Amino acid sequence: MDRRVIWALVLMMVIAIGPSFFLKSPPRTRPPAAIPVDSTAASATPATTVLPEAVRQGPVAGRPADTVVVSSPLYHYAFSTRGGGLIQGSLERYRALNPADRGSPVRMIRDGSAINQLALLVGRDTLSLDDWDFIPSARRLSVDGPVTLSLTGTRGGVVVRLEYRFRPDDYQIEVQGRIEGLGPVGGHLLIGMGDGLRQTESDSAGNYFTYAVVTKTDQSSLSPFSKLKADQPAVTLEGPFEWAAVKSKYFVCAVLAVDSNSAPISGATIRPLPGQPKVTRAQVTLGVPLPPSGSFAYRLYAGPMEYPRLRAVGHDFYDINPYGWPGFRTLIRPLAVAARDLLVWCHEHLSLAYGLVLILFGIMVRVVLWPLNQKGMRASIRMQALQPEMQRIQERYKEDPQRLQQEMMSLYKREGVNPFSGCWPMLLPWPVLLALFFVLSNTIELRGQSFIWLPDLSLKDPLYIIPVLMGLSMFGVTWVGMMGMPPNPQTKMMLYVMPVMMTVLFFNFASGLNLYYFIQNLVSIPQQWYLAKERMKARGLPPPVVVKQKK
Repeated sequence: MDRRVIWALVLMMVIAIGPSFFLKSPPRTRPPAAIPVDSTAASATPATTVLPEAVRQGPVAGRPADTVVVSSPLYHYAFSTRGGGLIQGSLERYRALNPADRGSPVRMIRDGSAINQLALLVGRDTLSLDDWDFIPSARRLSVDGPVTLSLTGTRGGVVVRLEYRFRPDDYQIEVQGRIEGLGPVGGHLLIGMGDGLRQTESDSAGNYFTYAVVTKTDQSSLSPFSKLKADQPAVTLEGPFEWAAVKSKYFVCAVLAVDSNSAPISGATIRPLPGQPKVTRAQVTLGVPLPPSGSFAYRLYAGPMEYPRLRAVGHDFYDINPYGWPGFRTLIRPLAVAARDLLVWCHEHLSLAYGLVLILFGIMVRVVLWPLNQKGMRASIRMQALQPEMQRIQERYKEDPQRLQQEMMSLYKREGVNPFSGCWPMLLPWPVLLALFFVLSNTIELRGQSFIWLPDLSLKDPLYIIPVLMGLSMFGVTWVGMMGMPPNPQTKMMLYVMPVMMTVLFFNFASGLNLYYFIQNLVSIPQQWYLAKERMKARGLPPPVVVKQKK
């Protein structure tokens, strides 16, 4: 193989894979603020407004908190009558992989935390509803059709009415509410999103690294917890946002202000909890303008990052689970989505293990690209045959670059050779490989899927067997591909350097990706062998043979 092609592959991998270690969107920071307030809400709320003492005082009833359970085949949600927030979200179709909860339904929300825990900003006062007692319309709801849960809380003449509307086949929850008794003033509704999601994965470090707040304006923006420091002040993200979410690797809790009657989310604050060596917990609060009528509406999403569901929401909600880095997504996402759909379809409709699907997928890609690879490699053989003539032209016109270029182009035209035709067919499998990098790392359907000795195709091989096999197969492909080529010390060096470098690079990648690439290499060896025979024949050399030892 021409050393320029090898270096092109190396550079492509560095450019393609390298950004995953460096290109993380940092949070947009500004001086710390308690709550995000936009200019509209501020102007609607006079600074002199003060809540009555009866409203600002602590709980008066002393009624013990109760739990309202809402269940469907998809989920098992629990709401507290103390504050009215979502305190538990169990997903019936997914099992926890972390040692403490292994085998039980995934629980998304941390113990002691709550999603959609509301507070009010009115004038100079912040009124938290987390100690209010709400009276529910029911204690237990079974969702076999559209169902509504109503919660009503009263204190000091102020009435807060909440409605949660559920559907059995959807993780979205419609939220509507009204606050009465505050007078003809507006304010700001503060929506608490807890302090991060519950640990659910066997690879806890990898899962913690994906914890982030994602917000959507013209495009989505990622603010990872891992970029925060435990002793830093709150970070404020300025809206307006169509949606804002707290995510882990596979699960998400989000507020969506995407309906016509929903006010946009004006901003978000991320406040790291102190005392953490690495930030994995941070209080997240969203702000929504509250009009003088006291009415508000939005949607909650509390569930898995299943790509079809995220896409069905619209408003680029699938960007919570991105296939590709910024700048690469336009190219990578269509391939990644197609690969994801094909893998899932084969698993569900052909009853094949995902490992077998990846093997078949690797074979299929090579078979489809076989004619193009044949054409490209034969073009490379023709280019090698022209090397003596090209060297003569380069030597003759080395002082005249313009004439050199003209003579080289005339040679290519006369011999019917495209100097680039030997490169691009070899590069075609790389976008597919890159797409699978994201699919295997982020697609929830592949979460926890085992194959032979591999416990989880979405995680690295704990024994490092498959990346070593991948490196050996790459050495085999390169060695066979070099047969019949003129001696070249640099190319020979790359025969050993490239497989070692790729093996080290792939050590921590998803084992499913290594499996796919290993199969690709194995399927490529017969084609390389066949073309090596053609190359050696063109050079007048004897064809390669397999030497058998005598018994």
